[in-house]
Amino acid sequence: MSLPIVYHPDHVTPLPEGHRFPMAKFGKVYERLVRDGIATLDQFHLPQPAALDHIMLAHDATYVRAYCQGDLDARAMRRIGFPWSEQLVKRTLTALGSTLLTAELALQHGMACSTAGGTHHAFYDFGSGYCIFNDLAIAARWLRRRGLVRRVLIVDLDVHQGDGTASILQGDDGLVTFSMHCAANFPFHKQSSDFDVALPAGVEDAVYLATLAKWLPDLLTHVRPDLVLYDAGVDPHRDDVLGKLALSDAGLLRRDQFVLTSCVQHATPVATVIGGGYSKDLDALARRHTLIHRAASEVWITMAA
Repeated sequence: MSLPIVYHPDHVTPLPEGHRFPMAKFGKVYERLVRDGIATLDQFHLPQPAALDHIMLAHDATYVRAYCQGDLDARAMRRIGFPWSEQLVKRTLTALGSTLLTAELALQHGMACSTAGGTHHAFYDFGSGYCIFNDLAIAARWLRRRGLVRRVLIVDLDVHQGDGTASILQGDDGLVTFSMHCAANFPFHKQSSDFDVALPAGVEDAVYLATLAKWLPDLLTHVRPDLVLYDAGVDPHRDDVLGKLALSDAGLLRRDQFVLTSCVQHATPVATVIGGGYSKDLDALARRHTLIHRAASEVWITMAA
């Protein structure tokens, strides 16, 4: 069997011309995976949209219904950063479904990768920072509700702190949050993850990777998770317009290889989401996002050997 990868055409939905969020990157990630020979068509799994009762495991029911019905006020939508549309609702539920399916496939096969996900700025009763519902928190609680896991470790390496995830899961025994991010970046009011590592601006590959190596193996040993949910955001890259760290492509690839290899060495299934990444050069950004799939494909081969 080949590495499972989850994709749906509805990961992309129209936004107003000139909108800052690079929505088209999700389709380009799929194109790059196929065009560059990283994945073949038989590796892709098609998700179903997430059900509202799944979302309500981590979010306020009033907020969930108001968003899905288009009843959120303009201020709440401005905080999210998107204009409301029925297409956006469809996209939101489908991307959530992708994370849920990826987590399920990871438990079945040891590893699986989404081509979307990482909406870690969504809080219990409001969205923020282009994040409407928190797929990481939802997936962790959904798997536990089904009795598939007892302990989940969320490894968030997006350049921005996973503030919504930390807030939703604070004090939730067995669902452990780890965020390694740039201190001088959004959100400017940080939440308390179970474990936070705040890096100064400008950190490059060597320091970043050494810091991660000090934390992750011990976390896997200490937490003993049944699953790792890995947010492989590429916005720590030196060319990211919202970043402030200075990783190279090679550094990001080594980061992903280290995370996945560490999980395999600890016999821990791992599900990946692509997280944040911002650039006007969508082709370069898409290639950057496929680094996690490249790394996973390499580690997958060692798993099968």
